[in-house]
Amino acid sequence: METSILQQIKNKAGRLIELQLLKTGRVLEVRAWESSAMIEIDLHLPFADIQHWIEVPYIKFRVGNLSFRDYTPFGWDAETNTCSLLVDTAHEGPGSEWAKRLRTGDRIQYLKIESTHQSPHPTDFIVALGDASSLGHLLAMQQLTLPSTRFDGAVLLDNPHTGQLFKDYFSSPVTTLTKRSELISWLKKQSYNTAHTWFYLVGNQGMVAELRTLLRSLGLPNTRVKGFWS
Repeated sequence: METSILQQIKNKAGRLIELQLLKTGRVLEVRAWESSAMIEIDLHLPFADIQHWIEVPYIKFRVGNLSFRDYTPFGWDAETNTCSLLVDTAHEGPGSEWAKRLRTGDRIQYLKIESTHQSPHPTDFIVALGDASSLGHLLAMQQLTLPSTRFDGAVLLDNPHTGQLFKDYFSSPVTTLTKRSELISWLKKQSYNTAHTWFYLVGNQGMVAELRTLLRSLGLPNTRVKGFWS
């Protein structure tokens, strides 16, 4: 009984702290991709200092009581304080359930917006590699890379329909693949200038580690790594 009461007190205190620290935004639109686990969410964040997003940012969203998940925004506009998210709901968890519940007009809450400390090299060629969990991160990296002709990449998507929708919805040079073996083969076929190409790896930690090892074996040591989950 004492444990239960103590836990209730802790939960109440935690919620009070949350309310004091949280900022709010509004859902402008939600699009669940057909025959895909991907959900696209447009947001208005009036308190976000978007004009200073010079590195790929992440937002720590409140997805439940004392529960938070990090998502990378893309397609942001500093004049309107808007941005978008892509949430892969193929993996069960609080973040996926939160994204599935969202509707146009809903209020969202977030704890903070911070940098992932990834930004494109100012002059060299940029190659971003990731998976379904990092699709928004790849689009954010593309947005920051100027001119856009300096950007290339590939993403591993288990569902080929998701890959086709990505091509239909976004103007991006990112190649969509369904297997790790295809991604490895794709990398080997590219003729990047070793001295002036930077690789940015994001997503599943196992895949990221494998790709980093592969790049080194191919004599491509210039990498920036951001592993999200294991």
